[in-house]
Amino acid sequence: MPKMKTHSSLKNRFKITGTGKVKRYKAYKNHLLSSKSARQKRVLATNPVMAAGDVRRLKQQLANIKG
Repeated sequence: MPKMKTHSSLKNRFKITGTGKVKRYKAYKNHLLSSKSARQKRVLATNPVMAAGDVRRLKQQLANIKG
């Protein structure tokens, strides 16, 4: 049986914390930042923990990373 590979794009988009939670990045933080307020950029800079329902869908693809 061949090994199950990690989905390569997900490796860089999500991080697994030490306790097994999944952190994600927010949208709208990559370009056209000069027109956004400092408050909006500050809020977008945080990395929230993903919702439990979404994490279940990711577990199979992230299986070979950690947790």
